Formats: sequence, C-alpha cells, structure tokens
Amino acid sequence: MAEEVTSIKWHPGFCSAMELEFLQYKDLLDFNREFPLSKEPLRIDLLMIKKIKDVVLDIDIGRLFKTYNIIEYKSPKDGLTIDDYIKTVGYAYLYKGLGATVDAVPLSELTATIVRDTEPTELFKKIQSEGGSIEEKYPGVYYINGVVAIPTQFILTSSLSKDFHVCLRVLSNKASEDDIKRFIEIANTFTEPIDKQNADAVMNVSINANREVYDKIRKENPFMCQALRELMKEEIQEEIQNAVQEAVQEAEKKAVDTSRITDIKNLMKKFGMDAKTVMEGMGISAADQLRYMAML
Repeated sequence: MAEEVTSIKWHPGFCSAMELEFLQYKDLLDFNREFPLSKEPLRIDLLMIKKIKDVVLDIDIGRLFKTYNIIEYKSPKDGLTIDDYIKTVGYAYLYKGLGATVDAVPLSELTATIVRDTEPTELFKKIQSEGGSIEEKYPGVYYINGVVAIPTQFILTSSLSKDFHVCLRVLSNKASEDDIKRFIEIANTFTEPIDKQNADAVMNVSINANREVYDKIRKENPFMCQALRELMKEEIQEEIQNAVQEAVQEAEKKAVDTSRITDIKNLMKKFGMDAKTVMEGMGISAADQLRYMAML
C-alpha cells in the first residue's frame, strides 16, 4: 500500500462525518469544532451539545451521550496510549471546571468519547490492568468502566455497522471499495448545502487516503465516476479555473519573452553589442539573462 500522505487533514473530515452520522438529529444538536477550553491553545476536537436534554440519540455511537459530549479523534497515523485516554477525560473535566458559572455543566451531563480506525489493543490492556473493564456494547462501540467518573466510550470505526456508519468507515487509509461506493451513493442524495459541504469534506480526506481505490472505481464504474464528478463538481471546477489561469499566465509570459528576445536581437544588431551588455542595459535580472541567453 502506498505510504499515507502526511498532509491529509483528517480532523475536519471526521467532524463532518460525525455531523452526517447524526444527520437525523441535526436540529437537536450543536456541533462545535476545535472548541477552545481556555484562552490558551487547548482545544477539543469536537464538542457535541444536545439542545434538548431529554432527547435520546437512538444511534449506537450516540446512546451514551448526555447533554455535553467531548469527542477526541485519532487519525490512522496517531498513537493512542493511556495518557491520551486520560487527556481526553481531562478535557471533559476542564470543560466542566471552566464553565461560565458554578456547575453550569453538571458532571452527570458529561461524557467523553475517543474515535479511531484501529483497535487500541495496548490501551485496552492497560485499562484492564488498572482495574477498569472494556465492554463492547455494540459492534465497534466499547464502553470503558471503572476508571473515571465520567461515562466514556471508544469507537472503532472499522468495526462499525456498514449499513449505518459508512461516513466514519471511509475515514481510513484502508477504506474498502464497498464502503466508498456506498458513501458516494449516500452523499449524492444530500440536498442541504451544509450536508453537501460535510460530504465534500469527508470525500476529500477519503480520496487523499485511498487514491488507488477511488481511481479503480472511476475506471471500472461509469456511474460511480459520474457520481464522483457530481459530488466534487466545485473542486473540479476550481481545478479547471486554476489550470486555465496558469495557461493564461504562461501564454502571457511567453509573449513577453518573445517580445524581449526580439528587442535584444535588434539592439545587438543596431549597436554591435553582445547580448549580456544589451540585457544589462535593459535592466534584465541575472536569472532572466541566463534564460534569455539559452533562447537566443
């Protein structure tokens, strides 16, 4: 497999995937990306706040959720240790402790979640060695008990249901062809601008991490190729505009070069000077002089 592109922006794609996963509840939730815990650069990857306290999010990855839900995302290249787990829980405690008023965020209304593509085997062993327990409540959803007071869970995206969580499953550098096709189909049904924007964000990350699979789909499936073009038409249009602009700039540069070469030759002939003397007299930079010498 090709080495992962280090410049992939995983976290924006994850936040968009989570909004799509909870699409049916979007009117009941506030999604706060990179929520600042204080004036210092300390941020939560995603803070999900239920607008109505008693509403139950009837989704396996959301049944643990209460009013205030701190979510930390780990990309495929990120590690995950016991310290990372405690830090996530620490974010939750800090969020409570830094409330606008005393007990503005009740401890009983707080949860912490870690999301990752691969199972943190060593972390689970460490939690168990510390007296905690790991319960796979639903496929890919693990409740962590006996370590901290705040209800916590770990979401293993690669083990989530293919039928309900394809938005998170494609956020992997090992996304399957079936998951990608399913996501493309779902994404093309969105009509709301914000939903389309979120789908674009997920797609951009997924393509960068799984380019070979997407290329295969485009070549072998004309319908999917058209669906991809429709889904990414804004990005494609931007690329076309950039290409046209570059072509225009290159043409203008060539026109300037042709005109200058003609002027240099005419001055050389008129005054019997060498090219370097003429170009220096014209105020042409040393770098351009070398380029024009090769063209004379």
